[in-house]
Amino acid sequence: MSVLPIYLDGTKPLRKKAKPVSKIDDATLKFIMDMFETMHSADGIGLAANQVGVLKRIIVVDISCLEEYENVKPFALINPEVISEEGKCTMEEGCLSVPDVRGEIERPQKIVVNFRDIKFQEQQLIAEDLLARVILHELDHLNGVLFVDYLTKSKKQELKEAIEKIQNGDVATKYPVVTTQRVIL
Repeated sequence: MSVLPIYLDGTKPLRKKAKPVSKIDDATLKFIMDMFETMHSADGIGLAANQVGVLKRIIVVDISCLEEYENVKPFALINPEVISEEGKCTMEEGCLSVPDVRGEIERPQKIVVNFRDIKFQEQQLIAEDLLARVILHELDHLNGVLFVDYLTKSKKQELKEAIEKIQNGDVATKYPVVTTQRVIL
């Protein structure tokens, strides 16, 4: 498995819509394993293919590092699609593509999502609370949306300098990144 560089805010793949996956092959399975390795090395709990520069509708999730979710096994969602939403919940979010920036975001509290698993079998998942939030956050990536897009104008203004630094590559991370300026390993 390989650790892939994570694309930071300002790079083109983060603002593009990912394309559906039509089949699973060895290369796609290896890519999914690389996504897990990348997410874990960056201490993330979710990662979308756009974040590593690949415009495929694939996300990986692993919230088992959190005490109350230790029984939730890591999984990949291929071609995920939310078919229903319920309730509202506001929580602080961050993103590996926007390091050290956090903000309060309102999202549905409960979702039903259809997707294909790594065997390309159709699955349906009912997710609540943090799990729903992680899936929705990563699904946004697949549609070219970042969590900072949901921030209020005043919060965006407050974070403007930090976001500009990220977009200009003036950021330190413990994981390899691609910025608008260069690749930082």
